[in-house]
Amino acid sequence: MKPAPFVHHSPRALDEAVAVLAEVGHDGKVLAGGQSLIPVLNMRLAQPAHLVDINRVAGLDTVTVTDTHVRVGAIVRHAQLEKHDEAYAVLPLLRQALRNVAHPAIRNRGTTVGSIAHADAAGEMPSVAVVTDAVIEAVGPRGRREIAAGEFFEGPLQTVLEADELVEAVRFGRLAPGTRTTFVESARRHGDYALAGLGLAVDVEGAGADAVVRSARASYVSVTDIPVVVDLTDAVAGQPVSSPDWSAVEDLVQAAIAPEADIHASSDYRRALAAELTRRALTSLTTETIESTGGAA
Repeated sequence: MKPAPFVHHSPRALDEAVAVLAEVGHDGKVLAGGQSLIPVLNMRLAQPAHLVDINRVAGLDTVTVTDTHVRVGAIVRHAQLEKHDEAYAVLPLLRQALRNVAHPAIRNRGTTVGSIAHADAAGEMPSVAVVTDAVIEAVGPRGRREIAAGEFFEGPLQTVLEADELVEAVRFGRLAPGTRTTFVESARRHGDYALAGLGLAVDVEGAGADAVVRSARASYVSVTDIPVVVDLTDAVAGQPVSSPDWSAVEDLVQAAIAPEADIHASSDYRRALAAELTRRALTSLTTETIESTGGAA
């Protein structure tokens, strides 16, 4: 199938893109990587009269690392961020999650910010946004505003963005020094949307046989309507790294999520899978070989 007819706009500056969006309003869509939008257009699930292509807008293709965050511009490709060594050094969770995004061909074109703006709870990057307390930088005809990731998602494929706004960048918050992170998921085939998955951040105190878990937070993929963070601390605090008992974690996770059933898996299966993946992720993070974030300076 092919998309319905539309007018293609190719602004060269951010204020020009905002002006076009202000003019077309609900009749427009922003095009960045297009890996989510183009299939939707081809199936005619959406038929905007205008596409505002921001790929030529100057200044949206940079990754900036500061003492508090990793700022990712709106047209930074997944592959660009995945290979960004400075971002990886301070926030390994970005690369850990991006390795699970579809296939290399998709990552070479798709954008991290676009994935978050698309607001698909089956996507990896929205879950990373909420677990890192990211900030979404939106811009529109009324000026700029900053939106906490926890307040950005309203429902499946729905956000608080106005029709005449676009996301200029996302700032992923750096985690506390020494925080251990991982991203795990399970799919029917490599590159498919996950049946369940999670990004996990664990704070461990001490080293060797004396190490204990202090806290843990997880955000889930494909088992909630919107990306949410589940605080696992009550179930893990004080657990010795050398001989942990994660049974309480599995119960907590299953109680915290209510996945929808579909043709791929039942609700009960997804719930049990999410709990099992959480146990496996915690086990992997309580080894001495795990990558730790550089955290905030």
